[in-house]
Amino acid sequence: MQSATISGVSVRVFRTTTKLAHDSDGHAHPGPLRSVTRALFTVTDTDGHQGHSLAAEAHVAEALLNAYVRPVLMGQDPFDRARLWEGMARWQRGSAGTLGDRTLAVVEAALWDLIGRRLGQPVWKLLGGMRDKVPAYGSTMCGDEVPGGLSSPEDYAAFAEKLVADGYHAVKLHTWMPPVSFAPDVAMDIRACAAVREAVGPDVPLMLDANHWYSRADALQLGRALDRLGFHWYEEPMEEHSTQSYRWLADQLDTLVIGPESVGGRLQARAEWITAGACDILRVGVPTAGGIAPALKTLHLAEAFGMDCEMHGGGAGTLAVLGAASNSRWYERGLLHPHYDFDEVPPHLLRAVDPVDPEGYVRLSTEPGLGESLDLAHIEEETVRAW
Repeated sequence: MQSATISGVSVRVFRTTTKLAHDSDGHAHPGPLRSVTRALFTVTDTDGHQGHSLAAEAHVAEALLNAYVRPVLMGQDPFDRARLWEGMARWQRGSAGTLGDRTLAVVEAALWDLIGRRLGQPVWKLLGGMRDKVPAYGSTMCGDEVPGGLSSPEDYAAFAEKLVADGYHAVKLHTWMPPVSFAPDVAMDIRACAAVREAVGPDVPLMLDANHWYSRADALQLGRALDRLGFHWYEEPMEEHSTQSYRWLADQLDTLVIGPESVGGRLQARAEWITAGACDILRVGVPTAGGIAPALKTLHLAEAFGMDCEMHGGGAGTLAVLGAASNSRWYERGLLHPHYDFDEVPPHLLRAVDPVDPEGYVRLSTEPGLGESLDLAHIEEETVRAW
């Protein structure tokens, strides 16, 4: 019996709302309710089954689909996901930089969603089914200058106490970065970290994601303060393309250095970080890895070296990977802020992707596919363009 093949690759750009605003350096902060657009990428097979993936419009532009995605996917068996991913990835070198890993990740997620829906299974079970819940850590927004927000070490301390009381298993601070008027400032970062440690006590794991462009001297000064405060990990305090700077830093600290987050090169670049001794914990995200399966390969790479590999960011794809692996301790939930209700469900979803239970765990969806609970009726009604 011939299996169904891919008969449609489509995008809907739709209106939704958000209470996030972004500063001139791209950092998210609480803001007034406003209308924005998002895109829904959909793969349809000849039996009428569909797989969906949310995306930024730029990553699923019509020109990208026509040049690289449709020629690879159309008429193919969606279960040949690895072959199809490879077919798209081979286009990257000749695409003059237009076909990025985030596009590959969106397409691959929709293929996984389609496969899961066809088989009536959640994707994390198809990937291996290692666990059905993951402990969450609370990941703060970057610092600001809003009283009662994240404007002072005392603000961070009070918010960290609340996150621990809410059940989070650990807390990660994003401290002050430009365009905040006084940022970056090593002394302020140290004061915030010290205030949080004093507030939550010695037993709560704490992490720091600092300004990404400190010098070696500043990064070392801050890292030695984290050693004294008993922080668990130290993330991206310098330009990550300088692998040797991270090797230099990791060699001098007790606090675990984690990375890389923002470096391209997927699995291969992270292998170089491991062999260079530039990190103690590996870091990968589904969008920047090119998809769910490439991210899972990265976790297995770390596992071969006896290392943890922590996932960057949240969402359904991240949860699918975490449900299939054991060498990633936490789910990053955020970004969180005292003035922002992270649990408010946006209108294009029926419910939150990652609710936290009273014990601080995110339980994996038992729905077929990625379990994103899209409100397809709302998305259709609010569609402003499609291709």
